[in-house]
Amino acid sequence: MKRTFLRYLWPSLYTALGLLLGAVALLLGGQWRRHLGVIEFSGGWLGAGLARVPQPLRFSAMTLGHVILAVDRSALAQLRRHEHVHVRQYERWGPFFLPAYLLSSFVQLLRGRNPYRENHFERQAYALAPRRRADS
Repeated sequence: MKRTFLRYLWPSLYTALGLLLGAVALLLGGQWRRHLGVIEFSGGWLGAGLARVPQPLRFSAMTLGHVILAVDRSALAQLRRHEHVHVRQYERWGPFFLPAYLLSSFVQLLRGRNPYRENHFERQAYALAPRRRADS
């Protein structure tokens, strides 16, 4: 029980931020559900707006602590396993996850590599949870 509590407490700052953004998504027509100890938000006007953001800033889903935010249900279904790897990374790294993630991207950028695809945390998530195909 103590270990479970700490697993949620350690990244709680990011979870709070995710819940705040999720509340905005709900106010703009989004939906939520709880799945395997994680709160997932998807859809609505916010999701539709984020889906239109130009590259390279566009994303289909992102994780903040124990919260996953996705542009729509389809993206959430396709990326759920990948995003759950990020949840476990937040549990491991706690408040240091986001700075470490950004540092990894910055190092890759300095090396002339793709700051998203070559990011240590993304590589781990892609390796542990390959993206689910839409037709599967």
